[in-house]
Parts: sequence; C-alpha cells; structure tokens
Amino acid sequence: MASTGPLFSQAVEAQRRGDLVEAARLYRQVLSLDPRDEAACGNLAIIAAQQGDLAGAERLFRQALDLRPNPEGFNNLGTLLLQQGRAADAIAAHRRAIALRPDYAAAHLALGNASKQQGDFDAALAAYRQAVRINPAAAEAHNNIGVVLQRQGKLDAALAAYREAAALQPASAQAHFNIGVVLHEKRDFDAAAAAYRHVTALRPEIADAYNNLGTVLQDQGRLDEALAAFDGAIRRRDDYAEAHFNRGVALRQQGKLEPALAALRDATARRADYVEALNNAGIVLQELGRLDEALAAFEGILRLRPAHAEAYNNLGAVLLGQGRADAALGALQKALALRPDYPEAFYNLGNAWRELGKLEGAIAAYQSALRLRPEDADAFSQLVYHRWRACDWTDYAADQAKLLDLVRGGAARVPPFYLLATPASPEDQLACARRWLAPIVPPPESIFRHTAPRERARIRLGYLSADFHQHATAALAAELFERHDRERFEVLAYSYGPDDASPMRARLTRAFDRFVDIRALSHRAAAERVRDDEVDILIDLKGYTQHARPQIAAFHPAPVQVNYLGFPATMGADFIDYIIVDDFVAPAAAQPFFAEKLVHLPGCYQVNDRQRAIAAAAPSRAECGLPREGFVFCSFNNTYKITPDFFACWMRLLAAVPGSVLWLLEANDLVARNLRREAERGGVDPARLVFAPRAPLPEHLARHRHADLFLDTLPCNAHTTASDALWAGLPVLTCAGSTFAGRVGGSLLAAVGLPELIATSLAQYECLAVALARDARELADLRERLLRGREASTVFDLPQTTRNLEAAYSAMWRRWCAGESPAGFRLNGA
Repeated sequence: MASTGPLFSQAVEAQRRGDLVEAARLYRQVLSLDPRDEAACGNLAIIAAQQGDLAGAERLFRQALDLRPNPEGFNNLGTLLLQQGRAADAIAAHRRAIALRPDYAAAHLALGNASKQQGDFDAALAAYRQAVRINPAAAEAHNNIGVVLQRQGKLDAALAAYREAAALQPASAQAHFNIGVVLHEKRDFDAAAAAYRHVTALRPEIADAYNNLGTVLQDQGRLDEALAAFDGAIRRRDDYAEAHFNRGVALRQQGKLEPALAALRDATARRADYVEALNNAGIVLQELGRLDEALAAFEGILRLRPAHAEAYNNLGAVLLGQGRADAALGALQKALALRPDYPEAFYNLGNAWRELGKLEGAIAAYQSALRLRPEDADAFSQLVYHRWRACDWTDYAADQAKLLDLVRGGAARVPPFYLLATPASPEDQLACARRWLAPIVPPPESIFRHTAPRERARIRLGYLSADFHQHATAALAAELFERHDRERFEVLAYSYGPDDASPMRARLTRAFDRFVDIRALSHRAAAERVRDDEVDILIDLKGYTQHARPQIAAFHPAPVQVNYLGFPATMGADFIDYIIVDDFVAPAAAQPFFAEKLVHLPGCYQVNDRQRAIAAAAPSRAECGLPREGFVFCSFNNTYKITPDFFACWMRLLAAVPGSVLWLLEANDLVARNLRREAERGGVDPARLVFAPRAPLPEHLARHRHADLFLDTLPCNAHTTASDALWAGLPVLTCAGSTFAGRVGGSLLAAVGLPELIATSLAQYECLAVALARDARELADLRERLLRGREASTVFDLPQTTRNLEAAYSAMWRRWCAGESPAGFRLNGA
C-alpha cells in the first residue's frame, strides 16, 4: 500500500527539490519502519536509476512489484531494462503494464521504443499508433511514428507525423530537426534549411542543427554559407569531428586544398579512428601532389581497418602517381577482392595495366568499370582511347560521336589529349581543355603575383616537363637546350619524370645551367621552387599529355608562361600566356580557339635535334621482315592515330600496287592481330602487313632506308615520327586537317620544301600515294630534294630555330617588363 506518513512526505519533497541523497536516506528510513512500503521502494528505485545504479534500481523495482503489481511500476522497470539494452525483457515489462491498464498511453509509447530498439519496426509503429489513439496530443508518439516511417523509407508519411508533433508542441526542437532531416533526404533543400534554421532559433545551443544546415547548403552549392554553418556548429562544440570533416569537404569543393587538409586533420585530431576523414585527407594530399603523405594516410587507414576497400583503391591510385604500377596493381586487386562491384577500383586497375603495357587487361578493366557505372565519362574515355591504341574499332563511329557529345554537352570531363584523334573542331578542343582544367585551378589567393621586373643581364628560362629522359620530346629538343645563348639566357630544367639512366638523361642534365628534380615535391612546393628560383619565363613542354602536372603552372610561378612542343592544342588556361606555333599549324584566324596568344615562328614551329644519330649499318630487309623486292609503304605512327578510314585507304593502296607491303610499328600485343583481321576483311593478305619491333633510335632511323613512302594519319598527324622520317631522308605523304594536331605534317613538309606531298582530302592523298608508288623517278627526285635541302630548312636548321625562339622569348619578356598584357605576334619572316 502507498505511504502517507510525514517521513514519506519529507522524502517526496526532497526528491522534488532534486536532493536525491536526502530523499534516498528518508525512503530507506521509511522502508526500515515498513519493509512492505512499495511506494517508498519504487521511488527509491527511480533515484537509483537517476544516479546510474541500474542494477540496484532493477532490484528495487522488482521488490516493489512483488509487494504490489502495478502498471506504473512495470512501465518504469521496462524503461530501466531498455537502458541496459535488454529490449526483449523491456517489451515483456511494458506488456505487463498494458495488461494491467490497457489505456496506459505512456506504456504503449515505451513499448514502441523497446520494439524499435529491437528492430521490430512494425510492432513499434503499432504501439506508437495505439498511444496516439489513447492520447491524440502525445507529441512524442507522433514524433516516434515519424522516426519509424523514415527508417522504412516512407518519407512523406514520416514528414506528416513530424509535422503533427511540431503542431502539438511548437517548441519541440526535435520535431523540427527531424522535419529538416526528411526534407533534406527528399532534396527539398530550401524547406530543409528553413527547418534547421527554426531549430537554431528555438535552441541556439544545438550544434547538430548548424552542422545539418551546412550539409543542406553544401548540397545547394552555397559553400560560403555552408562553411559559416559548420563554423557555428564548431563554436558550440569544438570536439564535433563531423563538423570539422564537413568543413574540410566544403573547402575542397572550393578548391582550397590546404585549408581543407587542415580541417580534415582537425576532424581526425578529435577522433583518431575517423576513417572517412583520414581517407579524404589522403585524397586531398594526393590532389596537392604530396604523394608520400597520401600514401602514409591510406596505409594508416588499412592498419585501422584491414578490409577497407576504398583505402586500397586510393592507395593504388597514389602508387600509380608515383610510377609504381606493380604495387598499385596489387592494391587494386585487393580492393576488388573486398568489393567486386567497385567501379573506381576497376578504373584504376585499367590505369595500372596501361602503365604496365598490358593493353588487354586495361581494356577489360575499363569495360568492367563502365558496366558497373554506364555514365562514367572517365572510364568511357579511357576505354575508347585504349581500344584505338589496340586498333580495335568496335563501335568506332558511335564512340567518337559519344565522346564529342560529352564535350559539347559540357556535363563530363574528357581528357583533352584523347580528343586529338577525333573529328573534334578547334572549338571543341578549347571547350574540352577548359572543362578539364577547372578542378585543378587553385583559388585566387594561392596564385603567385608578380609585379616588378627583375634587374639582371640574362632572361631566366625554365623548361617544365616529365620527359627529360629517352622520350620523343627530348629527341626533338635536346640540342635546343644546349644551344641557347648563355650570354642572354639562363636555362633551367624542372623535371618531374623518371630518371631512366639513359645517355639522353645524362645529356639533358649537362645541357641545362641547373637541372632540378621536382618529382617528390607537391604541386604547390614545385611551383614555389620555380618562383623562388626567380624564373622569368616558364615553358610547359607537357600540356595535357601523359603524366602531365599542369597544376604546377596553375599557381603561375613565373611572370610569363608558355605552352610549347608537347601538346599540339590549346591548354584552355588563363595561366598560360602564349603558345608557339607557325602559320600552317595555327594561322592567325585560329586565335579565337586558343586561350593562349599565338606566337608565330618563321617556317615550322617544331624544333629538331640535328644530333639524332642514324646508325651506319641498317638491318637487311629480310632481317626487318620485309620482302626482298616490292614497294614499302610505312607508318610508324602511334597506333591510336590509325583510323578505319585511313587503314581502308592503305589496304586499297596495297591492292593497287602489286607486291607492296605496309610496314607498321609493333606497338602492343593486340595491334597485329586486329589489323591483320581488318586487312583480311578488306581482301588483302594479312602477311602484307609487317610489324617493326621497337629499337633504339639510331637503329630505328637507319631502318627507314628500306621504306619508300611514309604514310601520315588524320585527324592526328605524325609529329616526332614525321620529322624522324624526314631526318632519315624518307618522304612523308600527309593529309592536312583543321586542327593544330592535324596540320603538323603539312607544316614540316612545307618547311622542307615538299609542299606537293600535302593532300587536303583522303581521295587526293590516295591518288598521290598510288602515283608515287608507280613513279620511281618522281619518288627518287623527292628523296633527293629532301636530302639536299634538309639541313637548310627551318625544320632542321636548329641554330636558326633557337634564335627564333629566343627572339620570341625576348619579345614576351619585353612586353611583361613594359607592363603590357600578352598579345599575339609574329617574328620577321613568319
């Protein structure tokens, strides 16, 4: 029976005041006088629960219920059991309370809570709804109905329940918060933001409301406002790791990578095992070019979570960036073993196989990535390009059309280099480059500013490249670096490519006044090195070719920056001031399609090393796999440049010239198989295709003696391979297109005095090839003219080309020193 004595009343009053110690002492006195006082026992149990003595509270509740079973006691016991995680026992206790009082709304509410914790959402929903039927004004029950419906994915019904709770209890921050969560999930961003702002007005101390408001604003692209909201959450709770993390993500979206990294590290400082923050920090480090630190970050995640597929994938991407393709392959295979449906890992696996020269594996991996994510523009771009490298022309026309649609639609990024071998217009190339560039441009406050000209006798040139080793670019430009006038120019190299220990690497190291290896530096640190070295003119020799790091030049470390030689198209970049061209590859009328200002050199823009040795003895025709007699058409171009139209033309040439063969470069395992199959389809004996294995450059140049005519390609011409052929005395037949990349062959031929070998259509190209193959005297005359005029031409007059380039650099520098903006110009004779 319930107590009514003065001692009990004193205990109740102490409990009401919050003096739990005094109340407990008085209740114990009551029980010492009457051990059967169930009211005192029950109230003492409540105090024990409030003080954290859950076991003692349970014992007292059960003792009180033994004295007098009652619904309130069973309900309180159930609530206590749920606190201990004993949902099944709690459900039993709440059902006992309801059995004693079926209209006990609080017990139905508590039963719903216990059922929800047990994961029985249908039972929880039934209990909450019964509580509402008994007490329609039970705001908490309406709110909890919303929670269950939201977990079941019934967002509209959940939203209605939360709104009912908020209507019944307008000051309920929880109900308005939940409304914001559902509205955000429904992507009703404005309404969600309004709900969270209402929460902050009701309860300004709730950090979660500011954090969630920030995520809504972030989804709307309102990043400055999002950052202010995250800052509001952090001011209210500095240890709020998620808010620091979200702040880092927003800063990364703004391109503010260093502040983003600091915010992500703030998150991990507050929660050392915050894997998502560690992972994002690793990604930012990778984007900054701080690859060693990124590697350490992902390895740290794997120590915490050895089965973390994303960390293995990201580790693989970093290892690829370090040139460690074998190690990357292992990491990516582990990622896929953990998550076989992981498109990003398949994409990176394709990149690893590509770097290892395993084209078949690369193509298969890109196909898997695309199967899992059909709209992945990156995977699609890689797949079609590497099919072209294999001369696999499956869906060729459709793939080219789709690639151009992606560029013209503006919704996806396509590697600008891959566009060179498509029918893309100069306008397409500019749009593609600008879109590719957008994510790598640092925020304005990170970009170096240059004001006063430097007072020194020599202009300081910096050449930036990954190709200072045995590479086509080095084969063209080595003598340029050696021949620069050291009285007027100081010449520095900034190398971020491998040291292959080749004679070319040694030669290049000697060619420069300073050779600076920046491989290990981040993009920013590399740019700082260029800036600290006070380079006046930085010449980017890579553009968007393989392994390029345009992020370095994006910081604008030099007052004047130039695109030259490596990438035959615009970089679309505000940070590149000039591109060096000639009248043939880019006439003045092409300026609207270049972000850079056009600088026209006389003759041909391309510099050529005259020290390219040609071996004295060439292998015999038989050793090259060529027949003893018969006309030899050759094309040593990269295989991605070979198109179905040109290959069909070549097959018609073989049919028209009995005994002739087509000599191609042995590029990869798939090319010979695919091209021989295409030849057979065209009615040509596949044996008439001969594939030349790769050889050192002097031997390769020497074997050109066995060829009669070099056949160029379009939309992308031969570049270094064309000048190699001309240097070796082999006439080149080209077809001029509409873009820089499709006009290099014509530029070279015009400059060496063989303009009649420039066709303007495939039909004319085919007619010229047949005519030359049938007219040995004409071909011999062309070869003699080439050999006679070769070194006097602007293509191979390296001293004159060097002087032309130096004149161009001097003019650029004078403009900058005079405070004038970059402007296109042409040198005398151009």
